[in-house]
Amino acid sequence: MDNVHVIENDNENDNGAVAIGEYAEEAYLAYAVSVVKGRALPSVEDGQKPVQRRILFAMKEMGLVAGVKPVKSARVVGNVLGMYHPHGDSSAYEAAVRLAQDFTLRYPLIDGQGNFGSRDGDGAAAMRYTEMRLSPIADLLLSEIDRGTVDFQSNYDGAFQEPVMLPARLPMMLLNGASGIAVGMATEMIPHNMREIANAVLHVMDKPDCTTEALMEHVPGPDFPGGGQLISQISDIHTIYETGRGSLRLRARWIVEPMARGQWRIIINELPHGVSVETVMAEIEAISNPKPKKDKKTVDQSQLLVKQSVLSMLDSVKSEGKKDVRLILEPKTSKISSDELMAFLLVHTSMEVSCPVNMVMIGTDGRPSQKGLVSILKEWIEFRLNVVRRRCQFDLDKINRRIHILEGRLIAFLHIDEIIKVIRNSDDPKADLITAFKLSEIQAEDILEIRLRQLARLEGFKIEKELKELREEAGKLEAILASDTKLRRLTAKEIKQDAEKYGDDRRTLIEPVERVQGGQKAFVVDEPVTIILSKNGWIRSRQGHGVDRNSIAWKAGDGEFSVLETRTTLPVVLMDTSGRCYSFDASSVPGGKGDGIPVSSIIEVQNGAKLQYALSGKDEDKFLFTTSNSYGFVAPLKGLIARPKAGKAFMKAESGIGINQPLKLDQSTHVAVTSSENKLLVFSVNEINEYPNGGKGVKIMDIPDGASLTRIELCDGNSVNITVRGKVKIINGDGLIKYLQKRAKKGVLISTTNNPLPRQRSLL
Repeated sequence: MDNVHVIENDNENDNGAVAIGEYAEEAYLAYAVSVVKGRALPSVEDGQKPVQRRILFAMKEMGLVAGVKPVKSARVVGNVLGMYHPHGDSSAYEAAVRLAQDFTLRYPLIDGQGNFGSRDGDGAAAMRYTEMRLSPIADLLLSEIDRGTVDFQSNYDGAFQEPVMLPARLPMMLLNGASGIAVGMATEMIPHNMREIANAVLHVMDKPDCTTEALMEHVPGPDFPGGGQLISQISDIHTIYETGRGSLRLRARWIVEPMARGQWRIIINELPHGVSVETVMAEIEAISNPKPKKDKKTVDQSQLLVKQSVLSMLDSVKSEGKKDVRLILEPKTSKISSDELMAFLLVHTSMEVSCPVNMVMIGTDGRPSQKGLVSILKEWIEFRLNVVRRRCQFDLDKINRRIHILEGRLIAFLHIDEIIKVIRNSDDPKADLITAFKLSEIQAEDILEIRLRQLARLEGFKIEKELKELREEAGKLEAILASDTKLRRLTAKEIKQDAEKYGDDRRTLIEPVERVQGGQKAFVVDEPVTIILSKNGWIRSRQGHGVDRNSIAWKAGDGEFSVLETRTTLPVVLMDTSGRCYSFDASSVPGGKGDGIPVSSIIEVQNGAKLQYALSGKDEDKFLFTTSNSYGFVAPLKGLIARPKAGKAFMKAESGIGINQPLKLDQSTHVAVTSSENKLLVFSVNEINEYPNGGKGVKIMDIPDGASLTRIELCDGNSVNITVRGKVKIINGDGLIKYLQKRAKKGVLISTTNNPLPRQRSLL
C-alpha cells in the first residue's frame, strides 16, 4: 500500500497510480481466490484442505506413522506452523482435532490420545495435554508420497518442499466429506461407506458412461459416523447425486424396551449426524419449561400446548452413555403409544433434522465448482490413474538405475584381476576404468566405492539372481506403462485390496419414511372435554362431558354464549355474523376453575363482527349452512379450518342477511324449512350442493322479497316437528305428503287443523 497512489479519477492513470475501484476489485479478488483455493475448499483428488494436507504430511515427515509412540500435539502444531502453514496455532490444532474425531469423520486420519472432544459438544483439551499420531487409514493418503506420485512446491519461505496434493488411493473426498465457507461459495460434503465407494469407482472404471441410477446400486446413500436413519426418498438422494446439491432428512434410531408389569421405555441409541445427547436433553427441557419468546412478556398458547403435551406423555429423560449414545425416555404412563411419544419428540427436538448437501470442491482443473457423483468419481479416477502411472515410472526408473549398477558390478566380478590392476597402476582410476571396460561414470564410481568382499564368488551369484528379478520386474512395469488396459487393471486391483483391508459395514440405515409434520393436534391425549365460551368473550375448558350448566360461574354481567362438548384432538370453529370462521384446537383452551382467557388471544374477529355460533367435530363431519334469505350449502368441517388468527371468509351473506345455526348432518335424510309466510317445505338433503370451501350456496326455498326463513330442521322424512303459534306440532304420515316437494319450491301453507293419525308406512 505504501507504494500505491490511489486516485478517484480513472483518467488520471499516470505515475503508477491506480483507480481505487480497480485496486479494490483486484485486491478483493486476490483475497477471494486465496480463501477459496488455499483455505476453505477441499480438492477432489485427496479430499483435503491445505491445512489438513500440511498436518498429515508434517506428521509423516516426523515419523508419526501408525503404531509408533505418539507425541504431544503441540509439537506437531509447531512443526506445521514453522515449516508449512504460517497461520494461527488454534486453527491448525482445531483442524488436527477434527481429523482425529471418530464422531466427526467416518474414517479418522489421526489417532488421538487424550481428550479430543465429544459428540456432546465438549471441546478438546489444550494441545499441550493431548498426543497424536497417524491412523492406519492415513496410509491411503501418504503411503506413496515418496515415490514420485505427486508434484511438490516450495513452502511459504522456500526453505522446504511440500506436496501440492496427496496421492490418495481412495476418493477420500467422498469417504469423509467436508465442510467449509469460502468467499461467495461454501461446501457441505457428506461421508460415505468405503466399500460402497470402492465398488462405485470400479463400476465407473468399467463403464465410464454409467448413469447416476447405476451408481446408486452401489452407493444407495451417505453413511454417517454416528449411524442414524436416512428417511429421505430415493428420488431426493438421486437428485443430490445428480446435481451435487440438495437436502437430506436424518432421524434418530431407537428401541422400545419392555419392562415389568406392562411398562416400557425408549432407548435412543443413535442420533443424526451432528446432534448430541446434550442438545436433545436441552431441547426437551426447553419445551417442558418454556420461556417467553423474544420481545414477548408471557409464554404464548402454542408454547403452553407443547408444554402440556410433553408433560402428559414424558415422565423423565436421562443419559446412561458416556462414549456411546444411550438416551432413556420414560413415559408418563404405559397407556400412551410409543409411536405417539416419538412422533412428538421428532417434531420438537433435533432427533429429526435436515442435512444440507452442497458438493462444491476444487476440481482437477484447479477451479471450484459443484459436481455430481459421476463427475467426482471420473475426475478422481483420472487423478488416480496418473498417480499409478507416475509411481510405476518412478519404480521403473529406480529399478533401471539398480540394474545399471548391478551390471557394472557383474563386469567387475568377471574381471576382478584386471580391475584391481587398473586401480593399482592408474593415477585416475575412474577414467581408466571407464575406458578399459566401457563403463558409465555411475558404474565406475560404484565399483570404486564397493568393498572387496562384495566381489567374492558368492556375491556374484547374488548379483545375477537380483539382476534376473529386477529385469522381470522392469518388464512388468514397462508392460503396464505401455498398456492403458493393464494400468487400469492394476489400479482397480489396488482399489479392491484397499477397500477389503480398511473397509467396514454400513452404519446408517437408509429407510425412506414420511416426515413427521409439525402440527400438535396428533400429539394430544384423546379425551372428552367441554369448551365454555361466555358472551363477553372468555373461554375455558373442563374435562369430560355432561357439565352441569348451573354450576358454571360467570363474571358479573356475563353469561353463557356456548357450552360445546368435544374432544381434545378435535378442532373448535367459531363463526361470526359476517360469515367468517375462526378455528383452534380444543386442547389449546386452558382448563381450571378460573374465568379462562380472552378468546381474542386465540382469534382476532375482523371488521367489527360478533361471534355467533360454535362448532366442533371431525374433519370429515358435514354441516348444513343456511342464510335467512334462503340460500345454503353443505360443507365438511375441514373446509372451515383456518390456521391464521384472522380466520377465513366462508359464507357470502349480503348486508342485512342473517346466518342460521349450522346443522350437523347425521342420519337425517330430509330438510324441513319454514318461512315467515308460515309455509313449510320438506325435501331430500341430497338436493343441496356441497361447497367444501364455502360460498353463497343454492336456493333452499322460493320466498318473496321481504320474507325470510324462520326455522330449518333435519328430519327422517317420516315426521317433522314444527312450531305453530307457540305450540309444537308434529306432522307425519299422510299429513306430511303435501309438504314433501323438491328444493327451491314455495312450500305449502301450514295447516292449523289437527294432524291425522300416522299410518305405518314410510314417505322416503
